[in-house]
Formats: sequence, C-alpha cells, structure tokens
Amino acid sequence: MTTELTGSRAPAPGRAGARQWIALAVLSLPTMLVFLDLTVMFLAMPHITVDLGASALQSLWMVDIYSFLIAGSLVTMGRLGDRIGRRKLLLIGASAFGLLSLVAAFATSPAMLIAARAGLGIAGATFMPCILALISTLFPDPKQMAKALAIWTTAGAGGMALGPSVGGLLLNSFWWGSVFLISVPLMAILVFTGKALLPESRDENASNLDLVSVALSLVSILAIIYGLKELARNGWDPVPAVVTVIGVVLGVLFVRRQRRLPDPLLDIALFKIPQVGGALTLFLVTGIVMAGTGLLTAQFFQLVLGLSPLEAALWLILPSILAIVGVQLSMPLASKVRPSVVLTAGLVISAVGMLLIGLAPSTGGLFLLVFGICVVYFGVGAVPALCNQLTMAAAPPERQGSAGSISTTAGELGNALGIASLGSIATILYTAWVTVPAGVPGDAATVAKEDLPGAVAAAGKLPGALGEQLLKTAQGTFGDALTAVAIGAAIVLVLLSGVVFATVRHVKPIGSEEPAPAPDADAELPVEHN
Repeated sequence: MTTELTGSRAPAPGRAGARQWIALAVLSLPTMLVFLDLTVMFLAMPHITVDLGASALQSLWMVDIYSFLIAGSLVTMGRLGDRIGRRKLLLIGASAFGLLSLVAAFATSPAMLIAARAGLGIAGATFMPCILALISTLFPDPKQMAKALAIWTTAGAGGMALGPSVGGLLLNSFWWGSVFLISVPLMAILVFTGKALLPESRDENASNLDLVSVALSLVSILAIIYGLKELARNGWDPVPAVVTVIGVVLGVLFVRRQRRLPDPLLDIALFKIPQVGGALTLFLVTGIVMAGTGLLTAQFFQLVLGLSPLEAALWLILPSILAIVGVQLSMPLASKVRPSVVLTAGLVISAVGMLLIGLAPSTGGLFLLVFGICVVYFGVGAVPALCNQLTMAAAPPERQGSAGSISTTAGELGNALGIASLGSIATILYTAWVTVPAGVPGDAATVAKEDLPGAVAAAGKLPGALGEQLLKTAQGTFGDALTAVAIGAAIVLVLLSGVVFATVRHVKPIGSEEPAPAPDADAELPVEHN
C-alpha cells in the first residue's frame, strides 16, 4: 500500500514549520467544538424543552442521539478517510456540521432538532480519526508530533472547561439557538483555510467500503451504548439488556468478518501490536472509571451538597484546567523517560485522587471533593495525548484513519460502560444499605429505597422533620456508596498502571534514537517505536 501526500509539505520526514502549526490551530477548532457542544447542550435543554414543547423522551433523544451517532460512525469514518482522503472527508464533515448547526439553531419542532442533532453526530464523527491522521502527516518528527497532540488534546479539554461559561453567557444574552450558532463561523474558518493548509493523504490501494461491515459496526456500537445508557438511567429492564446483548453478538460477527476480508473496514491486526493494545485498554478502562465516578460526583454535587447544575459545572473548571496542565507536562516528560513511566505515575496519582474523593462524603467537604477531582484530572491528563501518540506511531500510514477511529471508539465505549457499570454498582450499594426512617409511608419508602433522586423527591413531599430525616439518611447512604466506588476505582487504577507498564514498557522515550525491539511475531503490521 502507498500513501499519497499533497499540500503543504513533502512526504520526507522533517521538522514542521509555521505553516504546519497554523494548520494545527485550524484542526483544533472542530475538536474544541465537539466537546463544547456536549456541555452547552445540558444547560440549554430546559429552555429548548419549554420553547419546543418537547416530551421527556424527546428531550433525552435530543441529548443522546448526538453522542450515539458519533460513537457508532467513528470506525466507518476512519476507514472512509483512508479511502477518499482524510482532508477531503474532514472538510465535507465540517461543511455539514456548520449547515446542520444552522438547522438546529432554528429548529421549530422536537423532531427537527433531533434530526439535526443526529446529522451533527455523523458529521462530528469525521473529525477525530481524520484529525489524528492529519496530525501524524503534518508532524513526522516524533517530538513535534507529541507536542502537537498535547496542544490538540488541550483544545478538547478547553472546550469542556469553557462549555458551562460560554453556555451561561449565551443563554443569559440570547435565545437557546445561539449555542448551535457558535459552530458556524469556526467551521467556516476550517472549510475556507483547510484546503490550503492541510495535506491530503489516503490509502491509494483501498477498495470499496464493505457495506455489511459498515452496518454491523454501526448497529453494534449503537446497540451497546444505547443499552448500557438505558440500564444506567432506568435500572434493570429486559429491553435494553436484550439490545446490549444483540450489540455484543453483532460486534463478534463484525470482528469475525474483518478477519476474513482482504481489505477490512477495521484492521484487527492493529490490536495485536502490544503498544496499541495497551493504549486501547488504558483508554477503555480510564473511560469507565472517569465516566462512572463523574456521574456519581455530579449527583453528589447537586443532590447532597445542593449545588445547581451550573454551579457544579463551574466548580469543575479548575479540575479541567489541571487536566490541561497534566497534558502539557506529560509530553515533555515522555520525551525524557519512557511513556510507560509517565502513564504509570499518572495513574497512581489519579488513584490517590480517587481516595480523596472517597473521603469527601464522610467530611462533608466540598473543597476536599473538588481537590480530589483536581488530583484525578491532573493524573489522567497524560492518558489521551500519550495513548494517541502510541496508537498513531504504531499504525502504518495507510491505516492512520482507522487507527485514529479505534482509540476514540474505545473512549466512547468506556464512557458508556462506566456510566452503566459504576452507576449500577452505586445503586445496588445504596439500595442494600439505606434504612428508611420509621413513619415514612409505604409508597414513599419504596421510591426512597430505589435511588437518591427518588429519596429526594419523596422527602420533599413529607412533613418537615420526617422529610429532613429521610433526606439526611439517603444522602449519607449515597455518600457511603460513593466512597466504596471511589476506593474500588483507586484499586482499578493501580492495577491498570501495572498492565500499562507491562504492555508499553518497551517503547522508548518519544523522539529517542535508541533502536526499538523487534515487534511481536504475531503482529501483521509493522510497528514504529519512537
């Protein structure tokens, strides 16, 4: 296979100049928007629900359809970019994202907004795999590539941190459609400058997309994520459980089909490379831990400490800033010591933060909770950039789009699994440990034993002292459940640090000229160790 390169740089490896760094700034725009769009939507939902007259189910789909279709389309878009050109696909996706943002801003019905959000999810799925592939093309020097990935990761974290502030400012000054309109000028900048600044790269020998594989990939990932989120949101239900199982079965069929195809949608041989397997495991497990504990701490902020959603989001700006600091420190460190050392240290630091989170409920301290989250975010900050570096460095040029898609998909699956699994564990512990005070009516007691939101609602309908007693008991029990989950998460992070050290310890410091060991004999793709 060969890779065609056209545009702003020659294919021979060399150091990037000003043009490439400007191109990186342009590539960071859609990344920031994807994460910004996730947070501002939560603040806009109450306004949208009232204005459009959306039902509870329609409101859920307005939020969920975007992330569902991003996750479901990543693998397909990664391979499509390999085939037709990563720059071409990125500019098509950016154009569609801008136009659909206009449609969403001026939607006149719930159905229209849901359809626009679905289109935004598909268009947004072109960003991550294409951008990662283009960064590896723009920056062939390993140390410059590491710096570029750190900047790009910072853009995503910055979008997440700025989301509540930007959303609050827009919603205080304009109507809810303004949260979608901010995408339009930024997408226009990417579309109008991208052709001049970005190189084109593709797999010249790629065959047509296998539509059966596309369907299996999309339906499998959608079914798994939908099923897990519904189980986490509503508790045990046979319908989402069956949907999840169907998704897993289709995923197995997808993998088996990829093994047989001469030019698969997703090259399974990538997973045989030790550093890719280690990076994906790290992405998946940290996604589980961070999403699960993030859900529980958000509930603790609002239902125990009594903060509003906006206040809770603002308290999380500082941890997001420290995550950015962690990203910026990790890449220079990984050029001096092995990436495995940086990642292992980061995971151990995050485990300490989890223990601090576990202590917060017993002290009732908002500041200890926020401090613990800060420590966790700082430690985990090394994960996205270094994992992408390990994955992209190991993949051959013609498979860069596919490699970019699998790391992002691992993170999406980790988020869904974390919300479902750790959320369910906390609910099970709460149900087992909570003791409803005597005198609470039967119906209210039943609701209060299910979960903390139910207990808060039930307590609000009871007379003064009895309601306060129920609320205090439920909040204390939820705090105990959060402590147990946080301690368990700390143990998982320590164990994960051992796995990561074992799988990527052979990778030299980024940019090192030391010879790398021979790749695993079972691997079918060449491995490039930096």
